[in-house]
Amino acid sequence: MRALPRALPRLLAATVLSVALVGCGEDASEQPSGSGSDSPSASDPATTDASEDASATAEYPRYVAIGDSYTSAPLVPETDPQDGCLRSSGNYPSLVAAALEGTQLEDVSCAGADTTSLIGVQRTFDGLSRPPQLQAVTEDTSLVTVSIGGNDFGLFSTFVGGCAQVASTDPEGSPCTDVASEDGPEVLAKIEERISSVVQGVRGRAPEARILVVGYPQIVPQGDRACPALPIADGDLAFARTMNRGLAEALEEGARKGGAEYVDAYALSEGHHVCSDDPWIAGKETVEGQALAFHPFAAHQEAVAQEILRLLER
Repeated sequence: MRALPRALPRLLAATVLSVALVGCGEDASEQPSGSGSDSPSASDPATTDASEDASATAEYPRYVAIGDSYTSAPLVPETDPQDGCLRSSGNYPSLVAAALEGTQLEDVSCAGADTTSLIGVQRTFDGLSRPPQLQAVTEDTSLVTVSIGGNDFGLFSTFVGGCAQVASTDPEGSPCTDVASEDGPEVLAKIEERISSVVQGVRGRAPEARILVVGYPQIVPQGDRACPALPIADGDLAFARTMNRGLAEALEEGARKGGAEYVDAYALSEGHHVCSDDPWIAGKETVEGQALAFHPFAAHQEAVAQEILRLLER
């Protein structure tokens, strides 16, 4: 619960990060790109030739996916437990790439990532490090999806996990709102600025790429009651809902300012919040083999992939 207030001194560093993200487009192109397990082996001429032929006719020959756990999709089948980023082969980047003929995917999304993970080394839960995600974006990249920002300033963990944790202290009151609501608008504004800078950083590295910013889904229900899967105090529901919607709007406005297209996952997931009869997001309990607690199910990833493909057809 102290994640958001404690993060406020770091707000002064947000402008520095914004400048760095934009600057990456100018001088980072000399760095090597990410490993990309989907890339063909240089030692196999037949595979390389076939891949080059397919890419030559593809509309989006090279696709890079940037994001956090809502992109990597932990426990959505199939997730490699040895992968510190908990990246699923059933996440929306994989589904999009599979549907686009000749498209080679480099998915660098990683659980726990925030916008600083785009320009700095990220430590995964298993203690290993991953290179900056923006490093994967190169001049020949033709499609980039970006979904990040929810972990910045501890925002997501505050309005979902944090609010749920303190609910038992005052279930009919507003213990979460009382602590964090005053700082929420300022944090959302900073995330918006960071997303705009992320888009500009991507554009600087891949001037011809089509860039789509993917928003966050609806997690918190409407009304004045939560549910066992999302045990938030009655008085905190309005705050949690405002932050959920505000985060989505911050990404949308950041995309607009940066000149990218926006995929409205919040609108797409209406009626599929945690407390619904058909949730696209798991509740407080991890569902083994399906979704990590407070993370997307396969249905969410499939819906986002379909929406991205629909937009790409335009």
